[in-house]
Amino acid sequence: MNYIELFAGCGGLTLGLETVGFDLLLANELSPMASETFAFNHLNANLEENTKTEKVFWLSSSFKREEIKERLRENPQEACGMVGKYSDLDGIDPQEMKGSLLVGSIIDINKKLDEKNKDLLNCIKGGFGTGRVDLVSGGPPCQSFSLAGLRDPDNERNKLPWEFARFVGMVRPKIALLENVSGILNAFNRDGKKYFAWFEVAKAFAAFDYIPLCLNINAKFAGAAQNRPRFIMIALEKEFYESIEKSCTDNDFMKLLKPSFQLYSDLQNKIDRSADSFKFYDIKKNKKAFQNSILLPLLTSPNSRLNVKDAIDDLRSLRLRESQYVQKINNLFANRFNRKEDKWCNHELRRHTPKVMARFRVYQILNKLPRKDAREIVKYLKAEEEIDIAQDSIDALTQETVLNLEGHIIERPTSTQIMKIVSRLKSKKQTQRALLPNKPAPATLSIPDDACHYHDSLQRTLTVREMARIQSFPDWYQIKSKVTTGGKQRKFEVPQYTQIGNAVPPILGIALGQVCKKLLKS
Repeated sequence: MNYIELFAGCGGLTLGLETVGFDLLLANELSPMASETFAFNHLNANLEENTKTEKVFWLSSSFKREEIKERLRENPQEACGMVGKYSDLDGIDPQEMKGSLLVGSIIDINKKLDEKNKDLLNCIKGGFGTGRVDLVSGGPPCQSFSLAGLRDPDNERNKLPWEFARFVGMVRPKIALLENVSGILNAFNRDGKKYFAWFEVAKAFAAFDYIPLCLNINAKFAGAAQNRPRFIMIALEKEFYESIEKSCTDNDFMKLLKPSFQLYSDLQNKIDRSADSFKFYDIKKNKKAFQNSILLPLLTSPNSRLNVKDAIDDLRSLRLRESQYVQKINNLFANRFNRKEDKWCNHELRRHTPKVMARFRVYQILNKLPRKDAREIVKYLKAEEEIDIAQDSIDALTQETVLNLEGHIIERPTSTQIMKIVSRLKSKKQTQRALLPNKPAPATLSIPDDACHYHDSLQRTLTVREMARIQSFPDWYQIKSKVTTGGKQRKFEVPQYTQIGNAVPPILGIALGQVCKKLLKS
């Protein structure tokens, strides 16, 4: 089995797919920073040290191939376009690209494939001599996408789902796999009308003769220690769908595909369809659809009890043992990848001011208080204007050890001391909280200070390694490039925290790979 990975990021989905036996034909990622992580872990290429690696090619750059340090910090949006730029693809044999990473825009790739010289397209379409491409996967930004011409013309990102579908239409893999946030399922309004991005994406693939099956799943049901809902579209090329229809013995799965084929047929016959007439399958509401079909790998942990403590508790001290969860994610990827584990890699502790630590300590205490008191204090901390706070809620904080704004411990604070501290801890960070040790982590963990550690002795945000654990990355997987970024660079840089936060959990990648594997074998 082979595959092409678009929008590869730091390689979470790739890690899962390769673990179940898929072989990489080609990968593409826009960000040089995320590409550095992908190349290091999947291609054994250290881009900071090797300026002429044979497995990483820049589609377009303002810098020469040997100027690798400049390339790794280049704004990828400014590098796009290929005209007047340096391109590593100029003059090379397309066969040399097999198993490589292309750094740059999918738009530039499609332009390259659309040129009169069809050698590159035929080489990719033929799997670089291995036969037809089995799978093209990726996660383009989709939230504002609309095939009906309602894309924001000022936002290039909104064209990417169409470019993904266009690539699939040219390469003709048997299966296309698209992953995105579940927010894509919510309607957006334009001129008083409702539009659904997920439905527009499904129609885009149907326009290229693919049968789209749309799912709303959750990574925690695949075995991740994170409550991470995701939208998944599995689109089957029409002839491949017909071959499955003839030979597949999974009648329950074929029933799920019938509405998808009807959508495809209606669009071919220019019959207009609305989102209300087409459904996606929700893993919570339609469990039987997953339990009784090829989709079962996505529901291997239907009663998931995995939590944050399982994922990261041993990283507090050398003396603490790894949980079964940690042992599992390290063992899962051991067969395909023979790498030495180092759980202290990417485990640089974050430093905070005494004021921030005092706020984190209050967040930790809030998790222990009655909901009414916790809600009252949170409302006070995050209110822009001055509001009153109930005395009972203040008194509840006096039962716990707190930190003052100088960083000193106060074991039995008075109400006056509590009010003096809390009144100076107001924050505009509306999503900031302390993690709950016995619950899965929340999905929004792409910003370092979104959440602080749950342990009473640790008033700090998570390390990159702790976030990687929650996302189910094994301990040998190294996250490269800058740890964080700021200022204007936020618009285009993808530092370590963002790489992990944006990644597909590898354990979910395994489940998706198993589904695709079953489809190919059926």
